[in-house]
Amino acid sequence: MPKQQPITDLLSRSEPLLSVEFYPPKTDEAVDGLVKAAIRISDSKPDFVSVTYGAGGSTRDLSAMVCRRMKDEVGLQVMPHFTCVGSTREELGEIVDEFYDDGYRNLMALRGDPHQGHDTFQVTDGGFAYASDLVAFIKERHPDMCLGIAGYPEKHPEAASIEADLDALEIKVDAGGSFITTQLFFENEAYFRYVDQVRARGIDLPIIPGIMPVLSLKQIKRITQLCQSQLPQALEARLIQVQDDPDAVRQVGVEWAQRQIGELLERGAKGVHIYALNKAKSAIELINSARSYPY
Repeated sequence: MPKQQPITDLLSRSEPLLSVEFYPPKTDEAVDGLVKAAIRISDSKPDFVSVTYGAGGSTRDLSAMVCRRMKDEVGLQVMPHFTCVGSTREELGEIVDEFYDDGYRNLMALRGDPHQGHDTFQVTDGGFAYASDLVAFIKERHPDMCLGIAGYPEKHPEAASIEADLDALEIKVDAGGSFITTQLFFENEAYFRYVDQVRARGIDLPIIPGIMPVLSLKQIKRITQLCQSQLPQALEARLIQVQDDPDAVRQVGVEWAQRQIGELLERGAKGVHIYALNKAKSAIELINSARSYPY
C-alpha cells in the first residue's frame, strides 16, 4: 500500500497545518453519511483528518472501516486514533502492524477512556496502563511511525495537578511522541500559558491547538463537564440568548472559534486541529477562515 506522509513533514512548512477530527458512527449504515461529510470537507483540502475510537474502544472496527474508506476512497491523509483500551500487548501489536502494512504512517497514541460502565480506566490483563507505554511500544515496533500525543491546557481530569500532568507529558515525549495536539479550550490564554509551561520543561515538539465550534449549548455543556474544560461566561451568555434557534447557536459557536483560530495563528501556533463533531459545514467554514489569515 502507498505510504502516507508523516505529519512532522507537514509541520516543517511555513503555512499552518489544518486538520479535522471525526468520531465514528455507531452503525454500519451511518458510515456512508460520514464518508459523504468527509468528501465535502476534502474539497477544502485539510492536511489530514483523524478518526477517534468510541468510549472504551466501543467502535474500534467501525473506526478502522472509516479510516480505510477516507484514505482509499476519498484520498485523505488519515491519522487513526490508537488506544490501550481492551487489548493485550499481542493484540495491539497485530493492530499496529496492520495499520503499518496498510500504509498509515501517523497514529494518535492515547491511553483511552474508561470502558463503558466504569468511572476509571481498567487495565486489560497483558495490556498497557499509560499512553507512554503505548508510544514506546509502537516506536520500538515501527521507528518511522509519526505519533501524536495529547496535551491538556486545563489539565487532564485525572491529574492531581498541572505539574503532574506535565510530568506525564514529558514521559510520553521521551517515549517517542512526535507532536502534541491539545484538548479543546475556549480561552486562548489557556493555550499560550500551556505552551509556556511545556517549553519550560525543555519540550520543543510542535503543539497544535484543538478547537471545537459550539453547535449546541446542551452538547457543549456535557462535553466540557466530561473533559473539565471551562466554558467562558461571555460565550455561554451569548449561547443562552439564542439557545432556541439552532442556526443562531451554530453561528455564535463558529464565530467564536474563528476568532480563536485567527489569534492563535497570528501569535504563532503551527496550525489548528478542528474537532468537527462530524459536521462538514462548520469544519469547512473554519478551514477557509484559517486560510484567510496572513502567516
